[in-house]
Amino acid sequence: MSVAFGDFVQPFQIEAPGLRGRLVRLGATVDAVVGPHDYPPVVAALLGEALALTAVLASGLKFDGVFSLQAQGDGPVSLFVVDVTSDGGMRGYARCIDTRLAVAVPGGPVPKLLGAGHLAFTIDQGPETERYQGITALEGATLGDCAHAYFRQSEQLETAIMLAAGGMDDPKTGRRAAALMLQRLPDSKDAGWSGLEDTDPEDDWRRAVALMSSVTTDELLSPSLTAETVLYRLFHEDGVRVFKRRPLRADCRCRREKVVRVLRSFPADDVAEMADDGTVTVTCEFCKKVHAVAVAELIDGDSPEVSAQG
Repeated sequence: MSVAFGDFVQPFQIEAPGLRGRLVRLGATVDAVVGPHDYPPVVAALLGEALALTAVLASGLKFDGVFSLQAQGDGPVSLFVVDVTSDGGMRGYARCIDTRLAVAVPGGPVPKLLGAGHLAFTIDQGPETERYQGITALEGATLGDCAHAYFRQSEQLETAIMLAAGGMDDPKTGRRAAALMLQRLPDSKDAGWSGLEDTDPEDDWRRAVALMSSVTTDELLSPSLTAETVLYRLFHEDGVRVFKRRPLRADCRCRREKVVRVLRSFPADDVAEMADDGTVTVTCEFCKKVHAVAVAELIDGDSPEVSAQG
């Protein structure tokens, strides 16, 4: 994969109309998250878009902890969970109850794959703080449509989002995902595109969204186009300024200590039932790593070396 693609959030601002935005590109991160699973291509693409959406939403927030995006529905993909830490570590998985899904999903991935349900956004900054959660119904054909519905209902900044994912059916070409978001700053409602009070800010916002919507999926996912090139093509007439990139990476937070701590919370009889030949094995849903823990360690509280496979 070309270095031009990468794994990062590229913040930017359009000067004249007072708009800010972020462009997210994910390459190796998508490979690392999707690779260990045997998802049908349409499910892998849905998870790729969810990774990009999570990154672009979290990048506009100030938090010290974990931002997570979770969807639950009554469709063949009953659940997906994606999260990102404040330092850019990402993980995610999807629960697919029908592995015979068609390659094409006419009518949009949300109603066909997720069905009826809800989308939840959560910020967790640790045990000493109050968790923030926003929930919206799965309304619309795409994840982008669902995010738009959430912003409309929550009366936050006016927001437009585009998502893309590709390469899922041929990993040799490189799995990729991208998200492009525009948000309208509060001050921009008082002046129009040219900064003059006699222009219509509503027309200016619609024009900016129209320009953004002109970008193609191929452009968003092209490893031969830099992020700066994509943004320049869209907004150069009005002046676009890019800021320092924020790196993203795949980072599953399953750790041996956490597995042991959880298993020790179970009664001894339950641990014995889970064991096979004196060992309890736990498979991480996110990265598929298998942790094998001796029952003696759980009961006696000792800490011998434990194997991790996968």
